[in-house]
Amino acid sequence: MSSPQAPEDGQGCGDRGDPPGDLRSVLVTTVLNLEPLDEDLFRGRHYWVPAKRLFGGQIVGQALVAAAKSVSEDVHVHSLHCYFVRAGDPKLPVLYQVERTRTGSSFSVRSVKAVQHGKPIFICQASFQQAQPSPMQHQFSMPTVPPPEELLDCETLIDQYLRDPNLQKRYPLALNRIAAQEVPIEIKPVNPSPLSQLQRMEPKQMFWVRARGYIGEGDMKMHCCVAAYISDYAFLGTALLPHQWQHKVHFMVSLDHSMWFHAPFRADHWMLYECESPWAGGSRGLVHGRLWRQDGVLAVTCAQEGVIRVKPQVSESKR
Repeated sequence: MSSPQAPEDGQGCGDRGDPPGDLRSVLVTTVLNLEPLDEDLFRGRHYWVPAKRLFGGQIVGQALVAAAKSVSEDVHVHSLHCYFVRAGDPKLPVLYQVERTRTGSSFSVRSVKAVQHGKPIFICQASFQQAQPSPMQHQFSMPTVPPPEELLDCETLIDQYLRDPNLQKRYPLALNRIAAQEVPIEIKPVNPSPLSQLQRMEPKQMFWVRARGYIGEGDMKMHCCVAAYISDYAFLGTALLPHQWQHKVHFMVSLDHSMWFHAPFRADHWMLYECESPWAGGSRGLVHGRLWRQDGVLAVTCAQEGVIRVKPQVSESKR
């Protein structure tokens, strides 16, 4: 599935308090609102087209919505493991078929297949668990970063880039395309690199992220589905950061995506998305991610591998 990126690089690129309850998040009211067709059969539609393929985060989020509708209210997702097997067509709706693989006293497993043109484009296994308190607990420490209130959102950063005549000349189509997108999530990069020069970077990036609009306390299952959507945004691009000074992306898609849910959270509140790529090679890149609540609690862990094919970066002197 496609993974939306900033212009020619792998960095991900809004501010409000909780709005009134009737201003619902577009992710809840449209993107993740599936149409039931039969028992364990749902139809999802496409609402945001960043590329010629379906956005992978949308497929993961919609599949988790379908799986969650087949389990009882007292269980919550703790992990999911997905494979993207074919490119999705954004012009067509997606059918989600749920198989109730196992329903146990503590854990329940659901298998979801996303279908277009009669063929699977995506398969997913999601595991749900009843709450089970345990005295055995630990977690890593959250990185120390500026709070989101002190950082610029992507819209502001892009506006600054468009005011720079050098950048406007270099990335005119990419910058204006990103500026025109109505992305249903707000993003504030922690340490955005200047686009004025390509530079070697560590395969790491962090940004504050949350869903646009209001979701509220609501159902924890829905917050997990929204987080699944959010988790794929600019994720795989982390693997590009050490190489963008000498290579540009020719082709990049996700192969698989896994998530583990550790603690309750609200996807419409700011969370720190800490992304890193421990390895790249063989035209593939591996990325790990952690979503932190503002109070330092580790809420979600993510992992993804994808295909990344590149071509040499053309220097200004050769243009």
